[in-house]
Amino acid sequence: MLQRLAWALLLGLVACGEANFAHAEVVPNHLFTDNAVLQRDVKLPVWGTTTESDKVTVSFAGQEVSAEPAGGQWQVELAPLAVNSQPATLAITQGDAKVERKNILVGDVWVCGGQSNMEWALARFPGAGAAIATAHNDKLRLFTVQRMNRPTPDADHWSLTSPETAPPFTAVGYYFGRDLQESLGIPIGLISSNVGGTAAELWTSKEALAANDEFKAKSGNPSGQLWNAMVVPLTKFPIRGVIWYQGEANAPRAWQYRTLLPTMIKCWRDAWGQGDFPFLIVQLAPFANGQPVAKEPIESTWAELREAQLLTSQTLPNVGIVVITDLGDERNIHPPQKREVAERLALAAKAIAYSQNVPYSGPIYEKQTVSNDKVILHFKHVGSGLVAADGPLQGFAIAGEDKKFVNATAKIDGDTVVVSSDQVPHPIAVRYGWADFPVVNLWNKDGLPACPFRTDDFPAITTDKK
Repeated sequence: MLQRLAWALLLGLVACGEANFAHAEVVPNHLFTDNAVLQRDVKLPVWGTTTESDKVTVSFAGQEVSAEPAGGQWQVELAPLAVNSQPATLAITQGDAKVERKNILVGDVWVCGGQSNMEWALARFPGAGAAIATAHNDKLRLFTVQRMNRPTPDADHWSLTSPETAPPFTAVGYYFGRDLQESLGIPIGLISSNVGGTAAELWTSKEALAANDEFKAKSGNPSGQLWNAMVVPLTKFPIRGVIWYQGEANAPRAWQYRTLLPTMIKCWRDAWGQGDFPFLIVQLAPFANGQPVAKEPIESTWAELREAQLLTSQTLPNVGIVVITDLGDERNIHPPQKREVAERLALAAKAIAYSQNVPYSGPIYEKQTVSNDKVILHFKHVGSGLVAADGPLQGFAIAGEDKKFVNATAKIDGDTVVVSSDQVPHPIAVRYGWADFPVVNLWNKDGLPACPFRTDDFPAITTDKK
């Protein structure tokens, strides 16, 4: 009996060994699946895991590179690749084992990040039917990062764009990618990594937060798992840039966002190690947050958050801002005009990432001069000229030494706007669009709205909010 038991045990161990041997394999990272888009013009790491110790060889686009595994991990580096619109095969071999990833293109890869307005799926908006029905584009590829604690069947593999794959994808991302692909004529890959209701600190590493005294208390926050789970796994995969639609969750702490958003952007750029890649921000849309739309000047946390977004675009290189003051819904924090948002993001990308000479920004406040009872405002990005959409200019307020703002009369004078009020004979400051739901209509003739602003530096209402 004991002898038979010993033989059974031995056979079991052998069987286990055979099973382990049979399942020994070389596996590329999940970013390298069929239908992937690889970033052009940069050194390209390819990596994965293995249960064997033999060298791993990767072959693609006429290159063949090898590396020895270490601790079950392997990584090679391909030399920069040119755009390739003809599908190719990525082959990974180790000994007798061979894995192939087919239908691979080389072009530009963009990350689509943020909270619910970026997460919002194409299928959730009325009027998207035509876009979905015509979503056949084998040069536009989609990848959705698995969300924390929310399994999604379409995640963690590249898909061809089709009427089946486009509906659950980010609407802003889809329209942005479609615009770029059609106008540039190159393959575009989109990586969707976003979660509704999330604040910027959750998308920032604990080390970056801890390095700033203002954020040390947040550096130990666990939802920080978003950085580890949904950003870090992407950072070895080269990209062209990021589009970012987020900020609603940070509006109560808008003053802090002045520092937090630049910290997050620098954190992302440092992690990728690709220098100052383009980072394109969607400014918050108008939203009344359940309150009546203000008819008189008021303080506003959302206005302060928009200011923080604008300042970030002015202080960091290759950061663009997309103004959408005309696309809000006073009762809906998720306005449905995602195609228009994406079109403006694409304009910013063409100017900032692709150096095209296209107007991509509406008027941005530059400076003021005071002349008697009037304030004269000067702007950048005037483009073909200033214009008031739909009648007289709206949305301007003016204040004197008492710092009390009142509604003002504003008129376009060439490339400037002249602001005044009979109630303020000695003005010192002007605000424009300073509200949760701004009612404004200053544009340039190139069809882009002016960014809300203030000329004063009066204390913000969120200054002490942590």
